[in-house]
Amino acid sequence: MKVLALLHRWTGGLIGLLLAVIGLSGTVLLWEDSWILLDGAGDGPVTDAITLGRVVERALEVDPALSRITFAGDEIGLNQAMYADGSGAYITQGGSIVERWAGMWERPELWLFDLHHYLLMGETGKTLTGVLGLVLLAFTVSGLILWWRVRRTFRFRIWPARYTRSAIVRQHRDLGAVASPLLLLVAVTGTLMVFPALSTLLLSPLAEASPEDSQPRASGSVDDGTDWLKVMVSAGQVFPGAEPRRLMMPTAPGEPIAIRYRQEFEWTPNGRSYVFVDPADAVVVASTDPAEGDLASSIAEKYYPVHAAKVGGLVWRIVLTFAGLSLTILGLLASISFWTDLVGGRTASVCGSRVDGALIS
Repeated sequence: MKVLALLHRWTGGLIGLLLAVIGLSGTVLLWEDSWILLDGAGDGPVTDAITLGRVVERALEVDPALSRITFAGDEIGLNQAMYADGSGAYITQGGSIVERWAGMWERPELWLFDLHHYLLMGETGKTLTGVLGLVLLAFTVSGLILWWRVRRTFRFRIWPARYTRSAIVRQHRDLGAVASPLLLLVAVTGTLMVFPALSTLLLSPLAEASPEDSQPRASGSVDDGTDWLKVMVSAGQVFPGAEPRRLMMPTAPGEPIAIRYRQEFEWTPNGRSYVFVDPADAVVVASTDPAEGDLASSIAEKYYPVHAAKVGGLVWRIVLTFAGLSLTILGLLASISFWTDLVGGRTASVCGSRVDGALIS
């Protein structure tokens, strides 16, 4: 137990601040729809092909180098256009530009998302967040083992009663025990999203063999002659009643336009139903229907909506807010108390004394 406690303490002290950053940024992102206060943000979504076609045309007028456009939905009633150079715009469903930005630092929801998912370090940061998820799993399990020995002294506190090492340890131990089921959940779902190969391995007993998907091809490229109304009409016929969520422009010649839809049974807010359309003649060249997938893909589809409180309504969002704030407090105080104790211990040793349970010469 002493070795486990030592590992738990030192690892927490070294990476506690990173876990706190992930916890706090994730908590703020849970309420993203509440603090984007732009004209049209509270409007209900309009999903007819004419409106969507005009929104795409308007986004291309702003900048022809359109990368993707996420259509207005129940959370935010604005269309978000993103461009190849990292700039973007919010467009109302009537086609008005209500916000334009040159980079992610001009929009808090963009850099917060990057901070939470990538730690502002690109793919390297994404891998690091996955590793932190695994560490959080180990922390939670080891913390429960350490807590079990002293469970009779349990007293729930959000914040320590005093800023002493013993009070911080007790609060850390008891808060961690209460939050542990949620911390395990967010750690597992977050890690499996970062490392899909690990998810595939774990869910392999539930997977069914399927033929490799061939890359859909198009006969032409997006140009001034692309009829966006016809594109949206053709795509909408593949999944009648589904909600159009995101349009992605081709990145190379011969690639089709990709449009994501969300069917009623899907939990993912942007859906995983894909329609691929030839920009030359607006003909559908391929589609992907998650209803035809196996149990493994159905489970994997739920990682993100559960992790980000995109299901479960207000109650689940509040529950995950508690989890995020708990992770923030646990990581922050663990790191601060560790370094304070470490530096204080060294200083006291030089002076010939130790406090808080140590020898005093």
